Amino acid sequence: MIREKRNKEKLTAYYNKFMDDGIVDPNVHPWVAESWQRCRNLRLPHETMPRVNRLTREQVLEHQKTHAHIVEYVDGLYEQNKQHFNSHNLSMLLIDSEGYIIKNYAMPFFQRVMDDIQGMRVLESDIGTSSISVAREHNVPFLMFGPEMWIRESHNGDACSAPICVQGKIRYILSFCSVDQSELPYDLLLSLLMTMKYSVEKYLEMLIYWNVQKMILNELPVSVYWLNRDEKIQYCNENGKKRLDGKSSLSDVFLNYEHIPVRQALAGKPAYRREIPWITADRTYEDITTALPVRLGQNVEGAVLLSMSIEDLKTTIAHATGYSSRYSLYSMVGETTEFLALQHKATRIARADNNILLQGEPGTGKQRLAHGIHQASARAAAPLIVVKCSDESPKAMEEEFFGRPDGDNPPTAGKLELAMGGTLFIDEVEKLPVSLGDRLADVLRNGLPVPGSHERKKLNIRVIAACDSNLKRLADKGLFSRQLFEMVLDTVMRIPPLRERVKDISVLANHILAEMSAQYNMPQKHLSPEALKMLTGCSWPGNIKQLQGVIERAFFHVPGSLIEAEDIKMPVDKTMEKSWKYDKDAFISVWKSAGGNISKLASMLDVSRVTLYRYLKKYNLGPGSAEKKN
Repeated sequence: MIREKRNKEKLTAYYNKFMDDGIVDPNVHPWVAESWQRCRNLRLPHETMPRVNRLTREQVLEHQKTHAHIVEYVDGLYEQNKQHFNSHNLSMLLIDSEGYIIKNYAMPFFQRVMDDIQGMRVLESDIGTSSISVAREHNVPFLMFGPEMWIRESHNGDACSAPICVQGKIRYILSFCSVDQSELPYDLLLSLLMTMKYSVEKYLEMLIYWNVQKMILNELPVSVYWLNRDEKIQYCNENGKKRLDGKSSLSDVFLNYEHIPVRQALAGKPAYRREIPWITADRTYEDITTALPVRLGQNVEGAVLLSMSIEDLKTTIAHATGYSSRYSLYSMVGETTEFLALQHKATRIARADNNILLQGEPGTGKQRLAHGIHQASARAAAPLIVVKCSDESPKAMEEEFFGRPDGDNPPTAGKLELAMGGTLFIDEVEKLPVSLGDRLADVLRNGLPVPGSHERKKLNIRVIAACDSNLKRLADKGLFSRQLFEMVLDTVMRIPPLRERVKDISVLANHILAEMSAQYNMPQKHLSPEALKMLTGCSWPGNIKQLQGVIERAFFHVPGSLIEAEDIKMPVDKTMEKSWKYDKDAFISVWKSAGGNISKLASMLDVSRVTLYRYLKKYNLGPGSAEKKN
C-alpha cells in the first residue's frame, strides 16, 4: 500500500500511548492497530528483539538449496540495483511463505544488524508488528514507518514489504529495510520494490510454464531441437538427446544434415510435416519433420525442429484412438481339458508370428482370445487394430482397410497403415466380399502401392481372422477369397462352445462377477448354489456372451451380495416365447428345460408364478399328474 509520508514524532506518541495506556489513537493505520492489539494479547516483548524461531546453520544451507532457483534470480536483481541500496543504506530480505528468511542482502556496514538474520522466522507471532506481517496478512505491498513497528529498537528505520504471488498464492516476500536513516526517497523505494516484485512474479510464472512444457516435451514421442542462429543447440528434449548420442551439434550426428530444413527455417521459411530421413552412422529414421523459424520482431533468431518417426507416429495414433489390447490370455478362465488345451496352444502360437484363423460360434470369446494372443506376442507394444466386417457397402469396407484418398474430403489413414508393426484382427471375416479379400491378400503379401510410383511399401502386420462359419467351405464354393483364406490358414484354432465346457460355467460366472465389481467399484457379489445349478443346466446357445448378459443383469438388479436363482432371468428359445401359451407341447418342452423348477421357469418365460400355476393346472402338469410322472 502506497502511503504518504508521516510525522514520526506523532507516530512515536501514538506508539507510546498504546504501550503505556493500551489506547489506540484514531490516526494509527487500522492494519497496524489490529496488529498491535494481537501482539499485546500475545504479550510479546516490545523493547528489544526477542529470541525467535530459527533454523540451524545446516538447515539454512538446505533451505537456500531448496529455493536456489529464486535465490539465483534475486541475486541478479540485487546486483543490478546494488548502487541504490548502497546510496540509501538499504538492506533487502528474501522470505519464504512460512516467514523464514532465506537470504539477506545487506551492505557491509549493516552486518552488525543483519549478519545472523538468515534462518530467522519473522512472523507477527515472532517479532510483532512489521511491514512483513502486514503485507503477508493482507497480500498487498505495505510501507511501514519506524515508530509503527512493535520492537522499539527498530524505530530508527523504515521498511517496505511486498508479497510475491503466483497463481493467487503467496510464494515469497521481498522486504526493504533502512537503519539510522531519517529521510528516504519513498517514491524511489516503492518503485524499485514494485519493479522487483513484478519481475520475480513473472520469472516464477515463466519457470512453472517452462517446467510444464519440459514435462510435456519429454513425454511426447517427438525429437525437439531449438537451435540459435549459429545452428548450435539451445535445447533438446529427452527423445532428441537419444539421437544425439552425447554430441552437441546436429551436423556432427546426421550424415544428411544439409537436407534437413534447418537453414530453410533460419532463413525465415517454415517447413511443415515433410517426410525426411534422418541418417546417422548406425541407423536411419524415417520421420515427419516440421522446421519453424524463431522470430524476435522481424528478425529470425533461431529455429525449432520437431521430428517424429513415422512408425512411432502410427503407433501413437493407434494407441490414442484406443487400438491396444484390453485382455490378456489369463483374463480367460476355465478348468476343463478343452479350455486349458486352448489356452496353452494360444500361449505357444502367440510367440510365433504366424497368421491365425479363429473358428467358433458367436459369443465363444474369439475377440478376447485375439487380444490375449496380441498381448502375449512380441508385437504387444504395437497397436492391435480391429476391423469388424459387416453388411456395409464394399466401398465403405474398402475405405476402412485402405483409407480415404485425397478428394473433396480430407484423407484418412486406413486400418492397414495403423496396424504397421502390430496385429490386424479381422472379425467376422466371412462377410468380406471376394474382390476385397483378394485385394487385401495381395497388399498383405506384396505391400501397399506407393502413389505416383511402381514401388510398393511392405507391411509388417500379423493377421488374426475370426469367423463363425466354415471358411474352407465358403472358399471352396467361391463365396470367400481363396487367396485370403490360404493366407490366414497358417494356424487354425477352434474355440469350443460353452455347452462343451459345462464345468467352466460356474468358473466363468464368478469371474464375470469379479470383473464387474472391479470395473464399477462395487462390492463383490456371489451366486447361491441354486443359482449356479440353474446356470449349469442351460445349453447357452449364445455362449459366453449370452452368459455374461444374464450375469450382468442379475448383478445390477440385486441390491445385496447374494444372487439367488429367482434373481436370474434365463434365456429362452425365441420360438417358445409365445407359443407355450397356446401349444401344450411347447409348454411341456420349456417345463422340462426348467427341470420342473417353478422359479427357473418363471425366470425363463418372464412371467409370474401365479400365471405359471394357471398353465400347469390347464395342462395337467401339477403334482401327481401323468405328464409329471412321465
